[in-house]
Amino acid sequence: MSLTPEKASELKQIIQDQLIKMDIHGKIRAVLAETLRSEGDRGDRPLSEEDFLTALQRRGIVEEAMKELSFANVAEPQAETDALNKSPRRFSEKGITQLKTTNISPLRRYLYLQVLGGKAFLEHLQEPEPLPGQVCSTFTLYLHFRNQRFRSKPVPCACEPDLQEGFLLEVHRDGPGDASKMADATTMLSICDPVHMVLIKTDTSGDTTLISSYFLDWRSVLSAPNGKTGVSVELLGVGSECKVPTGVLNLKLEMYPPLSEILSPEVISTQQSLERQKNAEKERLFLVYAKQWWREFLEIRPSHQSKLVKIFAQDENGVNRPVCSYVHVLRAGRLLESPRQAARFVSLLAQERAPVVGGGARQEQWCTMMAFLCRNKGDCEDHATLLCSLLLGFGLDAYVCVGTKAKNTPHTWVITCGTDGTVTFWESLTAHRYLHQPKDPEAPPLVPQPKPTYPYRTLGCVFNHKTFLANCQPSDSVELCVFDFTDSSRWKAMSEEAVRSVCAPGSTSSLPPTPPLCAPSVHPSEASNQLELEMRYLLAEHRKDLGLVTIWDDHLSYLLSSALAAYELERCTGVSCGNEEFQDAVRRAVPDGHTFKGFPIHFLHRNARRAFATCLRSPFCEEIVCCRGDHVRLAVRVRVFAYPEMACAVWIMFACKYRSVL
Repeated sequence: MSLTPEKASELKQIIQDQLIKMDIHGKIRAVLAETLRSEGDRGDRPLSEEDFLTALQRRGIVEEAMKELSFANVAEPQAETDALNKSPRRFSEKGITQLKTTNISPLRRYLYLQVLGGKAFLEHLQEPEPLPGQVCSTFTLYLHFRNQRFRSKPVPCACEPDLQEGFLLEVHRDGPGDASKMADATTMLSICDPVHMVLIKTDTSGDTTLISSYFLDWRSVLSAPNGKTGVSVELLGVGSECKVPTGVLNLKLEMYPPLSEILSPEVISTQQSLERQKNAEKERLFLVYAKQWWREFLEIRPSHQSKLVKIFAQDENGVNRPVCSYVHVLRAGRLLESPRQAARFVSLLAQERAPVVGGGARQEQWCTMMAFLCRNKGDCEDHATLLCSLLLGFGLDAYVCVGTKAKNTPHTWVITCGTDGTVTFWESLTAHRYLHQPKDPEAPPLVPQPKPTYPYRTLGCVFNHKTFLANCQPSDSVELCVFDFTDSSRWKAMSEEAVRSVCAPGSTSSLPPTPPLCAPSVHPSEASNQLELEMRYLLAEHRKDLGLVTIWDDHLSYLLSSALAAYELERCTGVSCGNEEFQDAVRRAVPDGHTFKGFPIHFLHRNARRAFATCLRSPFCEEIVCCRGDHVRLAVRVRVFAYPEMACAVWIMFACKYRSVL
């Protein structure tokens, strides 16, 4: 690969700086002097170049220099999907000078963010120091900045957690063709995207808790005299504790390469103040419009007061945001192949309602997408907005629905409207799909009406990233609903311009940017083998406690794989296939006069003890695990199917065969 003269000159300068830093000339002089002394004492042949190189290699000077000057190819362009699947640039070094030999481009600008530890996490004040090898609760810090995502190493929870980590964030331009050019101080001042920091606690069972979600305005480093500044960030709680401090993180920010011009602090504060005023004015105007729109909606019919028309929702920090701002057009690159696979992925994120102190009504909390993905679980609203975003990315006309299901329970789900007029309901918690066939209230009594298969009862409103529509039909029953959004007598729409003013990307700096999906974090084969070994051990120990001997049938265990693959395929596509081959293989593997029993079960986690305890609650599984009889052979098979983020589908199947005794 040939380099341009400019790049070659820059490369030579970097090598020269690194050699000076290593004091390579001093080391060479020392080795030369030592070699001359040793050769002079012997009085033999004169010193040759080969003798000198041998002395350098023996002292490790050459190896050390080559190790310090190792470069990676950074000149090749990277596709969008490569950026999504690429491991984050995470460093634990203490200074930016040690990053010069890493995979960074000398033609781009970077923000080096160091986490120098935490303090005042008083909730963990009494936690003892973990012993070496002891399993304990951990903190993990997640970062998102301009389509880049990062994750720290997990550290034990403590009052002063040892979060020592460095992250290299690329500060690139937005204009077409300008992304590869180095941003100057003036350009970076106009970049109002914050660094979104999410702190997650993981307990010993693998359960996650959202501790804090913080947006860091990093631009104070643009006024630092030497391009470096220290920041102490006070993290606040989430939900009902959004005003309660949880702890402090000490940060160090550094620009690389250093800026040639330094902005004054007054310029930065003025820019931030203007942005806040601009955002506040946009949000005020939208609120005025929303109030007028709501008054007009109530004038249509007094009963509209009780409809679930949700215009605003609180995020994890207690900030009221328009619901349309929670939906984005999200493309998953090559991580997801189809809308149905996207629905399967979203359903694998566990459901958990926002915690609330005390009794009373359900605490509603719509998480930002970054917090939801890092926590790996959330409520139905989080699932619905993520699924709608992914379906929009796949080119479908998708909307989030707000309404109720059985027993008048508030619920959200997703609909897609086909070009042929078909309306499909998507349940984001289960990936089930339902075709909507409305009833005709004016049909004669004897005319058969379609029976609904979906669990939804009423519908108040639908929305996506640019549209908000309230249901103003005489009945809000889903069975009678007509989904003709162009009919203003059935659906009252908000102005798309008003929605765009506060919900479009870049409309306000107060909106969190959309994070890209990350590649699966588990290796399916390794995770399957490890979990299967643990399940075998637990089953054998359980039978041993009952005084039973365990004899495994490895061939039968292998045959169970096809059944588990068919189950997952059916969950992804809704098509059942492969069951005939599995049944035929089992018939061949089970001799005449023997009985076969199998029990498949599905999990969203990889905790073997939790899974085994759950399995034993089923009488069918317990009958297999505790099987007694003649020629009893046991089998267990585990298949882990990895999905983006930390989501995975875990299928476990227990089976046994034994001789039937009359």
